[in-house]
Amino acid sequence: MEIDEVSTSSANAAEIPSVPVRRGRSKAIYQFTQQNLPACKPVLTPTWVITIFFAVGTIFIPIGLFSLQVSQSVLEIVDRYDAECVPPSFRSNKLAYIKDSSIPKNCSRYLKVNKDMKAPIYIYYQLDNYYQNHRRYVKSRSDKQLLYGLKYNDTSTCSPEDATNGLPIVPCGLIAWSLFNDTYSFFRGTDALKVNRKNIAWESDRNHKFGKHVYPFNFQNGSLIGGAHLDPTIPAIWGYN
Repeated sequence: MEIDEVSTSSANAAEIPSVPVRRGRSKAIYQFTQQNLPACKPVLTPTWVITIFFAVGTIFIPIGLFSLQVSQSVLEIVDRYDAECVPPSFRSNKLAYIKDSSIPKNCSRYLKVNKDMKAPIYIYYQLDNYYQNHRRYVKSRSDKQLLYGLKYNDTSTCSPEDATNGLPIVPCGLIAWSLFNDTYSFFRGTDALKVNRKNIAWESDRNHKFGKHVYPFNFQNGSLIGGAHLDPTIPAIWGYN
């Protein structure tokens, strides 16, 4: 009889495991891991949903209308000149026109402004079909050379525009080699309009990324000219302002 009672109590102890008592931080961690934290579980009825939508619409519709009005009040003039400024005899072969240095590249365009434009007036240029995020193009540069100039001789990252005639190129790489070289002048009648070209680059780039005493060297001396020429007596940072 005693043996039966002992076996019965042992079976009950095996079926009901002991649960440790958790307090303080361990209890909160346990509730978090077991997803037992108290939470608000509202039941969204159609009345509540419609009310919330109307409240959100009442707040954001006026903001959207105001933003649309401000956006439409901005005056923007776009003029594409790449086709019109090429002589008719070269329009079938624009590359030959660009490479021929004996032909002047000056071009005058007339822009009609129908409304008053308040200062400041910003001027941008746009390039189409120009994949500046191509991996080979992005990696073809040397940040250390732009910071230290000829003191840093390793231009292996600038391939294929790393050296010419056995001498390193400063600044090297495809990014510098394809420097956009169109220049603009603006007139209102016969009066020239002054364009401020300062502070275009970030201040951190001017002070910490590009050296102030890095001068162009052996630049655009190859067989194929990719962009503008740089004055070797003017620091290269001026081209990145």
